[in-house]
Amino acid sequence: MLYLWIFLLILGFALLVKGADWFVDGAAGIAGKCRISPLIIGLTVVAFGTSAPELCVSVTSAIQKSTDLAIGNVVGSNIINILLILGLSALFHALPVQRNSLLLDLPVLLLSSALMIGLAAWGNALNWWDGVVFLAVFAVYMFLLIRGALKEQKGKSDESLPPPAEEKKPKGKIGAWFDTMEERTWFLILLTVIGLGMVVGGGTLLVDNAKKIAQHFHVSERIIGLTIVALGTSLPELVTSVVAAIKGETDIAVGNIIGSNIFNILLVAGASSLFCPLTFTTAGAASNLIDACVALGAAVLLFGLALIKGHKLGRIAGSLMLACFIGYYVYLFVV
Repeated sequence: MLYLWIFLLILGFALLVKGADWFVDGAAGIAGKCRISPLIIGLTVVAFGTSAPELCVSVTSAIQKSTDLAIGNVVGSNIINILLILGLSALFHALPVQRNSLLLDLPVLLLSSALMIGLAAWGNALNWWDGVVFLAVFAVYMFLLIRGALKEQKGKSDESLPPPAEEKKPKGKIGAWFDTMEERTWFLILLTVIGLGMVVGGGTLLVDNAKKIAQHFHVSERIIGLTIVALGTSLPELVTSVVAAIKGETDIAVGNIIGSNIFNILLVAGASSLFCPLTFTTAGAASNLIDACVALGAAVLLFGLALIKGHKLGRIAGSLMLACFIGYYVYLFVV
């Protein structure tokens, strides 16, 4: 049975990743046909799609009352995103931290991380009213993000710049057929529904089989959530960021990771707590609160490194992040 559980776990990861990809393609296509600005699509539909795996896994875990998995997925993903993904990416290419990230995104990430720790320590859990607070802060953040982006777009003279040339890549028959079908509204709706179904189904498979594997090896759901599940749901960000860094396309790498972490706390944890209180253990080595503090510490480290002259994350910063990541994983399995 163990091999079957592992196979279903991997299948769940695959459905999550591909389902989120199809969901984004379909939803963005529908939004484009409704004449919604590509900027708004990018800040909402695409951003939501990249957080869909974490959202589905944590909500499914909360519904099944596996709160350690739900918390571990959120906190573990945030730790992996900063210490592992940005750390690795910085080894390949210096990562510039944009002004908007310094003024809005990083302060919101620090505030959100501190808010999660404070509410969890106060009531030993994130309850539904805490989730409402998180979602309200998320709504304000999205409003500020969209308003700032629209102002920046309006301030640029589009007429003075030629439209960017699309990079044409050779495609086979399936790729050409897919491009043709994406022009049809009914196909976009079908793609969106199928993608959403794959995300939900993949999340359910992942949570169910992660729990079975944890029980088989007598490993806590907290450890499984912080490692296997968190790493699996962060795979799209890991591959995208590292490949972008290798190619030197680093303009939005840091901003995407910070935005993903904000989504994880405010949207994923906030929505999950509406279904079931997310209980935090606050004593001993196996404490969710310690993990949340590590996630806050990773955000503080990122902010501090970003404030250094030049506002770039270089090889030294990347090495420091990776060292912290390795140290944290040693703590998880040794202490």
